[in-house]
Amino acid sequence: MCWKHKFASLCLHLFHCVATLDSNADIISTVEFNHTGELLATGDKGGRVVIFQREPESKNEPYSQGEYNVYSTFQSHEPEFDYLKSLEIEEKINKIKWLPQQNAAHSLLSTNDKTIKLWKITERDKRPEGYNLKDEEGKLKDLSTVTSLQVPVLKPMDLMVEVTPRRIFANGHTYHVNSISVNSDCETYMSADDLRINLWHLAITDRSFNIVDIKPANMEDLTEVITASEFHPHHCNLFVYSSSKGSLRLCDMRASALCDKHSKLYEEPEDPSNRSFFSEIISSVSDVKFSHSGRYMLTRDYLTVKVWDLNMETKPVETYQVHDYLRSKLCSLYENDCIFDKFECAWNGSDSVIMTGAYNNFFRMFDRNTKRDVTLEASRESSKPRAILKPRRVCVGGKRRKDDISVDSLDFTKKILHTAWHPTENIIAIAATNNLYIFQDKVNSEMH
Repeated sequence: MCWKHKFASLCLHLFHCVATLDSNADIISTVEFNHTGELLATGDKGGRVVIFQREPESKNEPYSQGEYNVYSTFQSHEPEFDYLKSLEIEEKINKIKWLPQQNAAHSLLSTNDKTIKLWKITERDKRPEGYNLKDEEGKLKDLSTVTSLQVPVLKPMDLMVEVTPRRIFANGHTYHVNSISVNSDCETYMSADDLRINLWHLAITDRSFNIVDIKPANMEDLTEVITASEFHPHHCNLFVYSSSKGSLRLCDMRASALCDKHSKLYEEPEDPSNRSFFSEIISSVSDVKFSHSGRYMLTRDYLTVKVWDLNMETKPVETYQVHDYLRSKLCSLYENDCIFDKFECAWNGSDSVIMTGAYNNFFRMFDRNTKRDVTLEASRESSKPRAILKPRRVCVGGKRRKDDISVDSLDFTKKILHTAWHPTENIIAIAATNNLYIFQDKVNSEMH
C-alpha cells in the first residue's frame, strides 16, 4: 500500500519529539537525513550540530519502527569577527550535507555564512590494555621495571562517539553561503553564495574553482542573486542554480570552466493580470531539489511549489498552491518581513509526494499522482507521542467548520522553514522553530 491510496485521509503519527531550550541559539536552521536514513542531523543558530540515530527494531516488537535518539552533539562553528571588513560572522549553521559512507565512519559537511567544515563521526567501543611501556594511566613506565613482554589486548568499553574536524574550507566566499551540494563523484562539492558558486575537492582546502560568477562590474547594475544550487544526483557534470527572479539555470561543466552561460534556462512567463508591487519578491526561488530519478526539479517560491521537467524549459509541469490565501495579505507580510522567509521543499523516496512548510506550524503535502493535498500541523499542543495527526484547514471566509482556523488567526511567528524526508521510507523530519518533530506514515506500520 502506498501513500496515494490513503492520501485523502492521510494519517501520520508522531513517534519522537525533541524539544530544545527556548532560546534564540536553539532555533533549528537546517535538517538533513543521511543516505540510508539511519542518521539525522540538525544545525541551529548557536552553531551546534545534533545527530540523531535510529534505534534498531525491538526484539519484543520486531515490526515496530525504531525511534530516533540523540547520537552525538558537537559545536561546529563559533562566532567570528572579520577585522578587515569590520563584520561579525554568525555561528549559525546554514546547511548540512552528508557524504556517502565509504567505511565504518560517517562524514558530513556543515557551513555557516563563510566557512565550510568536513566532520568525521566514528564509534569506539573497545580500548587497548596491557601496554609494555605505559601504565594504565598512560604514563611511561620505568624501563628498569619491565622484566617481561606482553601482547596488548582490546577490552570492551562503553560506546563513545567521536566527532573530529577533518578539513576546514575557508576564505572561499565574499558573500554569505546559502547552499552546499555534494557531487555524485563523491570527490567534489560546490558551495554557493549570493553571486558566486565555487567547486571544491574534498581533499583540498586551500583553493577552489569558481564555476559561476554573476557579479556585475558595477554593483548598481545588480538585478538578481543566487538563492540555491544543487548537483544532479547521477550526472557529475550537471548542476542547477536558482535566482531571486524565479528562474533556474542548468549548467554543464563539460561546456566550459566558467559556467556563466547556462545550458538551459527554466522560466515561467509572468501573468500580467497578477502583476503587483510584490511580484518579484514572491517569485524568488528559495529552494531547488532534483528528484531522486534526476528527471525533475522541485522549486519553492513564497506561495507555490513547482515541478519542472528537465526537458521542458518554458513552464513547470506541475504547480501547487501552498498558501494562496495569503495573497491578499502580502502588504502586512511585507511590513513584518515574513514575505522574505525562505521555505524549503522535499521529495519522498519515490518522487511521488512533495512536502514543504508554511505558517502556524503547518506543513503541506501534495500527491503528484492523485493531485490531492493535505495540511498538517506540527505543534506540542496538538501532538503527543504516537498520536495521529489530523488534517487542518484554513478558512478564508464564509462558513467555518469546527476545526477550521481563520486566516486572520494564523501565527506568523510559528513557521516551518526546514523539512527533510527519509530517502526510502515515509518518515519525515520537521523543524518547528526550536522543536524537532519526526513523523512516520501510519499506513506502513499497520501493514505488518
